Amino acid sequence: MRSLLIGFAAGVCCLQWQANLPGRMGCLLLLAAWLAIILLLIRTPHYWKRVLLWLVGGVVSGFLWAALCAHHYLADELPSELEGRDIVLTGTVSSLPFHFPQGERFNFAVESAQVDGRAEPRVPPHVVLSWYAASRITHAAPEAVQPGERWQLTVRMKKPHGNANPFGFDYEAWLLEQHLRATGTVHGQAQAGMPADRDTDEIADADSQANRKLADFVWSFNNVVERMRAWMRDRILAALPDKQYAGVIVALVIGDERGVGQSDWKVFNNSGIDHLIAISGLHITLIAGLAARIAYALWARSFFTRAELPLLLPAHKVAALTAVLVGFTYVLLAGFSIPAQRTLYMLTVVGAAIWLGRIASVSHVACVALGVVLLLDPWAVLWPGFWLSFACVAIILFAVVGRVNAKADHDAGRLQHWWTWIKTESRTQLALTFGLVPVTMLLFGKISVISPVANAIAIPVMSFVVTPTALLGSVLPAPLSGWVLNADHGLIELLVRVLNWLTMLPAAVWMAPIPPSWIFLCALFGTAWLLAPRGLPLRWFGFAGWIPLLLNGATHPQAGQMWVTAFDVGQGMAVLVETPHHRLLYDTGPAYSPEANGGNRVIVPYLQARGIARLDGMVISHNDNDHSGGALSIFAEIPVDWVASSLAFDSNIVRAAPNHLRCVAGQQWDWDGVHFEVLQPAASSYLSTKYKTNAHSCTLRASLGSQALLLPGDIEAVQEAELVEGMPDKLPATVLLAPHHGSGTSSTLPFLQTVKPQVAVFQVGYRNRFHHPKPAVFARYGELGIARLRSDEAGAIGLRFGGELSFSEYRKDQPRYWYAR
Repeated sequence: MRSLLIGFAAGVCCLQWQANLPGRMGCLLLLAAWLAIILLLIRTPHYWKRVLLWLVGGVVSGFLWAALCAHHYLADELPSELEGRDIVLTGTVSSLPFHFPQGERFNFAVESAQVDGRAEPRVPPHVVLSWYAASRITHAAPEAVQPGERWQLTVRMKKPHGNANPFGFDYEAWLLEQHLRATGTVHGQAQAGMPADRDTDEIADADSQANRKLADFVWSFNNVVERMRAWMRDRILAALPDKQYAGVIVALVIGDERGVGQSDWKVFNNSGIDHLIAISGLHITLIAGLAARIAYALWARSFFTRAELPLLLPAHKVAALTAVLVGFTYVLLAGFSIPAQRTLYMLTVVGAAIWLGRIASVSHVACVALGVVLLLDPWAVLWPGFWLSFACVAIILFAVVGRVNAKADHDAGRLQHWWTWIKTESRTQLALTFGLVPVTMLLFGKISVISPVANAIAIPVMSFVVTPTALLGSVLPAPLSGWVLNADHGLIELLVRVLNWLTMLPAAVWMAPIPPSWIFLCALFGTAWLLAPRGLPLRWFGFAGWIPLLLNGATHPQAGQMWVTAFDVGQGMAVLVETPHHRLLYDTGPAYSPEANGGNRVIVPYLQARGIARLDGMVISHNDNDHSGGALSIFAEIPVDWVASSLAFDSNIVRAAPNHLRCVAGQQWDWDGVHFEVLQPAASSYLSTKYKTNAHSCTLRASLGSQALLLPGDIEAVQEAELVEGMPDKLPATVLLAPHHGSGTSSTLPFLQTVKPQVAVFQVGYRNRFHHPKPAVFARYGELGIARLRSDEAGAIGLRFGGELSFSEYRKDQPRYWYAR
């Protein structure tokens, strides 16, 4: 059984790393192979041959199952011809809405769809919608939608699409896992072509007809659960108005982590307690165990009556059933996260073993949980939570189970019993601390050195005090709920103060580049040797396996080379230029929301995963959000030696920037044989008020021998003409970052003929509202024989200068079957 389940997991993993799914014939061949393995198992009596066959059969069945699931859900994708069109949807709000300053976002279960008054059956059954406050004219919509409500909404949708960058979050894979095959925004008739001279009341009336609530609640199991989660969240937030850590309590009670601020996540991650800021396996086990103890005590005493209930059903079976039911309820509140699922399935297997009177080994329980998780969610293997969750179980199985000192029995006294428990828990925590080092470095590129101390403090507070009382406080009547929840909030505040102090200690977090496969395997082998039983000689020699991990350094260009990475930040610009010993960032991408931007979502994760600890320089071309939106987040995470920009001196970015200087034509410097020169703007242009900020874009040229890169920001036709007339000899470049994302006001023919690029890079968002690049402009590049690369199609684009120019496209270098949709 264990061989089958481990093989099943391996087969699922193998499928998720494929560029293409097997077709119908491929699936039939896999099914035939699986049937052949079954026949061989029937005829093979040899134990080890049967183990091998079970393992291979598991691989085949896992691969086939994951492929069938992928085919099934990918078939629901929104057709291309429906993208951007007004579609009237009728359906129910099927998830807990996420509220943000601009509006709210929620999943929508589609019951029917109409396009131009005709039924449209090709709309996916589940979509995710954003409803922005700007589209809610007067009484067109309530303040917030609620789970379970039935609505008629006019929406515009597009296929699932996300930014594709090395070491970045794969939004498209996440949408596929959630079975959401389209994303969209809610619009009303007022935004769908209604004349501008209509008055506000008339617009509101029309909008309310297009977007209106049809029912307050539609009964279904999912809707009941989601409405309960919303009710509990509302109670918590009402009891803790404007409290900084209210979102943490919401996360502990219902698993909704979206209300936790980025600055708080930074503290939790750096202290290594982020696994506690959610409904974790530890919390579920604790709550289920507490409920089981209470049920056992009451049932064994027949609820203090003379009913003699244990004669009808043994108390230990009642306790097991209670633990499973309470665990299931709590996991429902958590939204079925991976750690929660793993714990629930383990509880269920143990509970079944108790009811059936069978002994279940820990390894069998873990393998069954592994198989069930992947059976229900084959995409779970794509996320760090899956690997960390089951890695913890594997480490405990390998390093702790079966090694507990059993010399002290119950007669040794309570003090000896507690001392044995403390030693066991300490040994487990130590094994987890060392055992997770290779996996954590592979997934995140950093380790919290203070994690053992932080967890020793946080686990008793969060798991034994805050979580149970927060659950109680969320259902108690007022004012009791307010008293309990405010007390919990005060404990969290004190805990965060301690964690803040710990994270400020020198070397609190060890960061290094994400290791290549061979370094990870060396560290994994060394860790296994280190945690092996005492009988194995020279266990300390396992630290030798960590040496490559400790010495792993950031990669960089060789002498005579220049590397350039054009990030996929959506509709915005962000380009990293690397020389052998220096790194410069040109623009920082857009701000997506008050908490998220191109800096903390794309650029910082990339730099940290590469082991790039500082930037030698940063150029922010101008003040538009899509170029400067991520600057403050980068300043907060990565040291920057100097910043050059065309921003006003009273800008928040300029105030926060270290060693700021203003971009002026003629500035130049040399790094490792690469010559950098600012071509625009002229100093006098800052005195003029007739131009938009685009006209002040810092235009930077980086040249290495006969090759050059031209970064013009958002300059427009006037500035292009000035450059062509004033410095035509400095414009030729091998690679051109398309000015203003390929807008109709830039990329004039004289400018392109003067630059003469071999390659043009367009940093644009998928189906962006500006329709960049303009078709005529994009065609102009092609007519001149210029190779064109688009970030919305290619993902992040890598360029290598020095010798022959080469370029790479992330979506082609790291292909996945969901990218081709």
